[in-house]
Amino acid sequence: KIVLINGSPRGRVSNTHIMAQAFLQGAQEAGAGTLNVLLAEKEIHHCQGCFSCWLKAPGHCIIRDDMKHILDEADGADVLVLASPLYFDTISGMLKVFMDRMIVKGDPHFSKMTNGESRHWKKPGDKTPRLLMISNCGFPERSHFQAMSHWVQRAALNMQTELLGEIYAVQGGMLSQELPLVKSYLQWLKKAGREIALGQTLSAETRQALEQPFLPDEVYIQNANQYFDSLLGSK
Repeated sequence: KIVLINGSPRGRVSNTHIMAQAFLQGAQEAGAGTLNVLLAEKEIHHCQGCFSCWLKAPGHCIIRDDMKHILDEADGADVLVLASPLYFDTISGMLKVFMDRMIVKGDPHFSKMTNGESRHWKKPGDKTPRLLMISNCGFPERSHFQAMSHWVQRAALNMQTELLGEIYAVQGGMLSQELPLVKSYLQWLKKAGREIALGQTLSAETRQALEQPFLPDEVYIQNANQYFDSLLGSK
């Protein structure tokens, strides 16, 4: 069971959704059960930090919104895919709010882990899914994903689970273009979905293919600037 949480505020018209659809299609073709959650279509409020879900009514949040329904639907997932556009070097605020609300799945007690850091306990009997990160950005350089990559690695540590992979698409604005090179990239995303469904791992070939830009940097930057100039000129 693969659950994908799409944290793009643009929902179904986002480049993140294009990536998510291709990945999940591959997973479905390999026989996986999938759930695609678009946070833009849900009502999820900020965590209040009241700790009621730990101390007063363990496992139950006092906020009445769509979060409980999402967690109920996602229960038993083998893989949790976190999908987000790059916003100010990291995940979107929408996805961060969702992750903050995941506190309801935790336990307040501490333990020292083998790396010397403290973590909250896992609840006995709870199944923790493995993580996968999917994102795109408008810039041509992969270095823009450094903070996001660090964040999701820390998220895996805190959840005491395995990070299966990170899929980052540069020049993300091109994902909506009907071009052969974009179609090829989406086919590789489908292959990634199949690989995760079948073996919960990404092959070196798939990882390498998904790291390739669509255009040389200078060509992409020139085209992007011309596009923005055309929009600004029309105003």
